Amino acid sequence: MMKNAAILIVLCAMPAAAGAESLSSYRIPESGTSVDIPASVFTDEAGRPDGYGVQYRTGDGRADLTVQAVPNDGSSPAAFLARKNPPPGIIYQRVAPRFFVVSSTRRGKIWYDRCNFGSRYVHCVLINYPAVEKRQWDAIVTRISHTLSGG
Repeated sequence: MMKNAAILIVLCAMPAAAGAESLSSYRIPESGTSVDIPASVFTDEAGRPDGYGVQYRTGDGRADLTVQAVPNDGSSPAAFLARKNPPPGIIYQRVAPRFFVVSSTRRGKIWYDRCNFGSRYVHCVLINYPAVEKRQWDAIVTRISHTLSGG
């Protein structure tokens, strides 16, 4: 019982503490996309997405973050989202004239995607994290989402 309590404290403390720390800026030079990222949470580069950008993950691999910019072909946020063919069962969706946000749960993880539409590029953040840690990740996801901008 004590061992399980210690594991739970460690799992809960890391994201909660990260919500209170300072953020590091990441910028995609080609598109002007910028976002602030908690560098002590997303510590490992994990590859490159389509278009421009970078993928990060936590040191233990349980969560990941993609910062991405793709050329804007003039599609509305609704048309762009529909073309991406999101999985069924979206729990949260907000589509506005200049952005969209979608989120749901799949295979024990929450996935969260936000894309802001600029004149030349679509600027996106995609975050996947354990559903059982939702409350601990809420502040991190909100902070990252609110700092997303494009040139």
